[in-house]
Amino acid sequence: MGTHLGREKTFAAVSRDFFRPHMYQWVRKRVRSCEACQRVKPSKSSQAPLRPLPIATEAWRSGSIDFIFGLPPDAEGRTGVLVFVDRFTKMVHLIPVRDTVTAAETAAQFTDCVFRHHGLPESIVSDPDPRFTSAFWSSLFQLLGTKLSMSTAVHPETNGQTERVNRVLEDVLRSYATSFASWSAFLPLAEFA
Repeated sequence: MGTHLGREKTFAAVSRDFFRPHMYQWVRKRVRSCEACQRVKPSKSSQAPLRPLPIATEAWRSGSIDFIFGLPPDAEGRTGVLVFVDRFTKMVHLIPVRDTVTAAETAAQFTDCVFRHHGLPESIVSDPDPRFTSAFWSSLFQLLGTKLSMSTAVHPETNGQTERVNRVLEDVLRSYATSFASWSAFLPLAEFA
């Protein structure tokens, strides 16, 4: 064998050509004792345990924020979307941005497109993007009394709701972008969907 495929794939490969009683247990034991596999494959037990976010109980009190980049340039040269999701209602706000958007510009977009309609949330979850971890952004939230929480690189699923919205939105916008000159014109329709 020598390919270090893991227990299931090794069992499937071996059982195609060989048979022996209790073969699955035999393969499991061999794979667990493989020095190369133990040395190079990550240990599942080394991951930190998940700490789920508290369940949102009121509209626009808790939200999550993220970016999507890599879209084709729209008519104004924007290639990304700032995504804000209310954790209670699942309502989204989608704001087209350039890939060079700064922390100050992100805060201004948040204020104009979210805060003025819904007020200030008590907490916001984001990934550790420098635009969210900057001193400006942190100072703004501290001044306003909002708790800013970060998901981790090891567990991006902490911000899973926004990540899921991003996947769906990327699919929708990519289909618009291949058919229309300006995908950003369709963001209001995508918000409603």
